[in-house]
Amino acid sequence: MGIRKYKPTTSTRRFGTVATFEEITRRKPEKALIRGLKRTGGRDAYGHITARHRGGGHKRSYRIIDFKRDKYDVKAKVSSIEYDPNRSAWIALLEYSDGERRYIIAPSGLRVGEEVVSGSKQEVKVGNALPLRNIHPGISIFNIELKPGQGGKLVRGAGGSAQIMAKEGNFAHVKLPSGEIRLIGLDCFATVGQTSNIDHEFTVLGKAGRARWLGIRPRTRGVAMNPVDHPLGGGEGKSSGGRHPTTPWGKPTKGYKTRKKRKYSDKYIIKRREKRKKGK
Repeated sequence: MGIRKYKPTTSTRRFGTVATFEEITRRKPEKALIRGLKRTGGRDAYGHITARHRGGGHKRSYRIIDFKRDKYDVKAKVSSIEYDPNRSAWIALLEYSDGERRYIIAPSGLRVGEEVVSGSKQEVKVGNALPLRNIHPGISIFNIELKPGQGGKLVRGAGGSAQIMAKEGNFAHVKLPSGEIRLIGLDCFATVGQTSNIDHEFTVLGKAGRARWLGIRPRTRGVAMNPVDHPLGGGEGKSSGGRHPTTPWGKPTKGYKTRKKRKYSDKYIIKRREKRKKGK
């Protein structure tokens, strides 16, 4: 996996980068494992915008991913590694010994022809899914369940991996990519390895049009608006706003905590995620 730079034939090509897709072995998805996907444009059931700057973008089909890995002790052969427009990681098409096919999130380094399997008594090997009680501390894992049988919820993005720091009672201390250390039940399943497409974070869109292909609409700065449209708008010349950054509705946007009450799951968090440093 690598990053490809274009020749600067235009101003937009100069900075744009794209993945080489050298790991991808198949272009068209498995027909039986895709479903239609309707776009919301950031609107709720009433047509109100609840998520701004969304809309348009290329048409997509949803790939049905097996996050549960609940076909236990049945060997599966990797049939292909494919691109999924709905997520940043690659996906792998598995063909089980009984003929069934399923998609999973592909771990980094998984190749076509290799065998993977899930189950409590399986080998700790890249691509295999096991309960946390059978995975040794220090081994990279992803697609981690929060409740047994629920399916993987944590660490599913490109290049992500977590580690088991220790085991205590019925829980494992798992360090997540954000730096958060969380208690997760030992009976919860996780996949061994690191999520594929590691260099995803180094890709640069390069132009506004490429963002539109992804369904991302333009964002207008508050200081560029009129006072009627934004608290930071107006002023003589190019004003910097004259107050702390806010939303169009006056809520502070930096350092302002919006969480109203503690969640029941907060008791499982041992250490909060690391704060971002200035300039990052």
